[in-house]
Amino acid sequence: MVDDPGGRAGRGPVLLLLHGMGATGKVWLPWVPLLERNWPGRWLAPDLAGHGWSAPLPSYSFHGLAERIGHGLAADDRVVVLGHSLGGVVGLALAARAAGTPVDAVVGLGIKAVWSPDELTRAADLAARPVSWFASRAEAARRYLRVSGLTGLIPPDDPVVDAGLRQVDGRWRLAMDPTAFAVGEPDLAGLLAATDAPVVLARGEHDPMVTDAQLTEFGVPVATLPGLGHNAHVEDPAAVSALLDAYR
Repeated sequence: MVDDPGGRAGRGPVLLLLHGMGATGKVWLPWVPLLERNWPGRWLAPDLAGHGWSAPLPSYSFHGLAERIGHGLAADDRVVVLGHSLGGVVGLALAARAAGTPVDAVVGLGIKAVWSPDELTRAADLAARPVSWFASRAEAARRYLRVSGLTGLIPPDDPVVDAGLRQVDGRWRLAMDPTAFAVGEPDLAGLLAATDAPVVLARGEHDPMVTDAQLTEFGVPVATLPGLGHNAHVEDPAAVSALLDAYR
């Protein structure tokens, strides 16, 4: 987990950075210099349940993932959430009135809004597969980068990749619990209706997983980031960080 207590509590809200499916909190590591310059308070980048070093859940739901994250927050924390993909949905679940977490705002980046039956079936199939083992770190790293959508964006030998791998008795596997793929399709309309926090839904211009038209259906502000794809927060941290300017 990337965690900066920073000694700056009280100067601004806690920024909660939530990664996408298959990744870990370390995906935000390149943001640290940017946050040190620009964010007035603390920031946290935890591993979602079943990812990285965070223990798995018996079964996965967006509210269950949000509840685990909520346990790591202090009762008096004011929170701004920037969540990518799965992390964006978890951020919305955390901001729901019933969750009881004081969330000032949510920026959801690259949230997949429309799921076909085939896509849901493929996700369920992935969740049902046993853990895959690899003979070398290089093989496991290639698989990790594919699963997390980071191929071509992060080199296989980067420390960010190490956080997503485990070595056991000379073999390698992904740190992720594969049953997390069974989390299912989010009820975005319901989650948005359940929060009073301001929400911005953002996407990279070239993100193949969601369109502007799909996001505008939800009646909240939509931000399109020119030239970027699904992992816009990795491609251009400064452009994505600018979405937080109103909440510093």
